[in-house]
Amino acid sequence: MPEMTLSPFRLALIVMLITALVPLYWFIRVVDQRDEALKDLKGLKSEVVRLREVARITGEMLGERDAIDQRNTKELTHVRDENRRLRRAVDDGAQRLRIRATCSATGSVPATSSTTRVADAGTAELAADARPDYFTLRDQHALSRQMILGLQQYALGVCQRAPAQH
Repeated sequence: MPEMTLSPFRLALIVMLITALVPLYWFIRVVDQRDEALKDLKGLKSEVVRLREVARITGEMLGERDAIDQRNTKELTHVRDENRRLRRAVDDGAQRLRIRATCSATGSVPATSSTTRVADAGTAELAADARPDYFTLRDQHALSRQMILGLQQYALGVCQRAPAQH
């Protein structure tokens, strides 16, 4: 069997070839990693742009929500202050709390010859013990109204502008 020997020239050539291929392999690998990193960076930049836009829109929506809240709170405060002023005026006797009422001549009370007709005694007025309930109902009505208006404004002005979520 013939012995296989490598000449020093061939051995040097193989070593040089291996020495050249190893850095080339690592260079190609680094270039691939760089390309992948650049691709990821491009995707991240577009994500940053999208997130900034979402943050801007969200900030505008929060500002609009706060403006709606302030406007409706101001209107509610005005209505409640007016209600307190009216309550004090009624309590002090400066104003009267009147109700519109009618009494029919016919109805559930049978008309007999012994019944005498009383002349109209004036306008009907809410009883003193019912007045606090009346003003409480006015306050609750004002609160409910402002809550409904605020929710409507929020739904129309803010919710419809909400950015699409992924």
